[in-house]
Amino acid sequence: MAVVQSSLMAALPVMLLLFGGVPSNLANRHADLMRRCALAAASVALLLSVITGFVLLRSGPIDLALASFTWPISFSFGVYLDSLSAVMLLLISFVGVIIVRYSIRYLDREQAQGRFLKWIVFTLGAVLSLVVSRNLLMLTAGWMMTSFGLHQLLTHYPDRSWAVWAARKKFLISRLGDVMLLSALAMTYSCLGTVEYSEVFAAVQALSPQSPLASFWIPVIGSLYVLGAMTKSAQVPFHSWLPDTMEAPTPVSALMHAGIINAGGFLVLRLSPLISLSHLALDVLALIGGFTALMGAVVMLTQTSVKRQLAYSTMAQMGFMMFQCGLGAFSAALLHIVAHSLYKAHAFLSSGSVLDTASGMKVVGRNETATRSLVSLFVAIAAALAICAAGASVLAGDLSAKPGGLILALVLTLALTQLLWPAFSTGSMQLAGGSLLAAAAVSFSYYGAYTATDFLLASSVSHQKVSPSLFDSLVTAFVGAGFVAIFLLQAATRLAAPGPLMQSLYVHATHGFYLDIPARRVTAWAWGHRAPTQ
Repeated sequence: MAVVQSSLMAALPVMLLLFGGVPSNLANRHADLMRRCALAAASVALLLSVITGFVLLRSGPIDLALASFTWPISFSFGVYLDSLSAVMLLLISFVGVIIVRYSIRYLDREQAQGRFLKWIVFTLGAVLSLVVSRNLLMLTAGWMMTSFGLHQLLTHYPDRSWAVWAARKKFLISRLGDVMLLSALAMTYSCLGTVEYSEVFAAVQALSPQSPLASFWIPVIGSLYVLGAMTKSAQVPFHSWLPDTMEAPTPVSALMHAGIINAGGFLVLRLSPLISLSHLALDVLALIGGFTALMGAVVMLTQTSVKRQLAYSTMAQMGFMMFQCGLGAFSAALLHIVAHSLYKAHAFLSSGSVLDTASGMKVVGRNETATRSLVSLFVAIAAALAICAAGASVLAGDLSAKPGGLILALVLTLALTQLLWPAFSTGSMQLAGGSLLAAAAVSFSYYGAYTATDFLLASSVSHQKVSPSLFDSLVTAFVGAGFVAIFLLQAATRLAAPGPLMQSLYVHATHGFYLDIPARRVTAWAWGHRAPTQ
């Protein structure tokens, strides 16, 4: 049963990738057939993903080679299925079915609907091939095909000059990521003599810490994989393509933000047995991921476009996910990927009705003075600390024994404070009680889900982190201080009217602190003309 199911999972991405070979004119002429085939293919993917999950629960991880090759290097074609693969398969196929169904309605009667659907299914197949890949070569092929399919979707409307320009910028950043990934792949094969996951993981675990391979080459290889992952997951300075690719159809945005952008995180999680042996790679993840999270959160608050708000939100969330990986909290990172994907898919697909939703919301008036608000803040902090500690003690145990446990608890406490403070400031006992219940639900749900995910991934990701150095601790403390600073900044804007410094910061944040200028200039140089007016 396990072998049959594994063979079907190996064939599934190939079946979806075949949609890319359908001529666009033919797909457009037979749009009704394409709609039925696309929905059927996505539904089959979801069904097989569910069955695979049940098979893995019974049989355990599956490492199956269906064919072997010796040229250009020694590698196999097959599948590597474990709990990490199962979770990602279920997530991608579930979101994929929803997006395909939404696309059928969204592009109804549009002339190029057939072309759009074929590339949606192709891209789903590419992402699934990346997830089930048995080795680094298959992963790299799936990585590149995902970029190719996304480029076709981003340029669905070739008459929209800004959409084409943004797609070209994304194209260049993706090629940079490909170079990093291919370089890491070549170094891995040169140093370890294999690209198969199981053999790579066994080889790096057997290395002596004093060997040149472990002390120099593994950190270099791990850092290249990390940098490649950052190009896909929109980390600074590779982030500027994400907020600029908003003119594509809404289903593309949903697929991109709820699925494709997770590829970088999946790469880090899949290669965590290798990456976790490198101080350098983990520090890069923590430092850049933390900075991206902080910058994305600040810029998001200043955007007037719903889609750009969601884009910077995704950037911040992916940054926090990478920060978790840098701490060695790989289980928390996967939990973050799943929760963010489900939320962001819904957010994009419902973005057209945001004004209707907002108009139906009841706004509770604030009756507070600065002193009362400050007192409410301290009470909220105390309540958040108590709720966070209760959830951790009941469901997670000793946080200091978990990778990144204390710093993640700090971030959760700050988030719960933001939830409680506005309710406490109103003076309404009903709102205060409701917010306390909501905060408790968040805390216990988070720690419960984290513990369950940690158990689920026991054999799929690394739980071994190199002994932290002084620099590792400084990086963690620096990023933690950044989260506290952002919290204090938000508190200051609530307690007092913004002064000239805050107004200046707002203007710069609105423009993303101008960090996209280098990417724009490189794109203009590569394509021979400047960016059009958005």
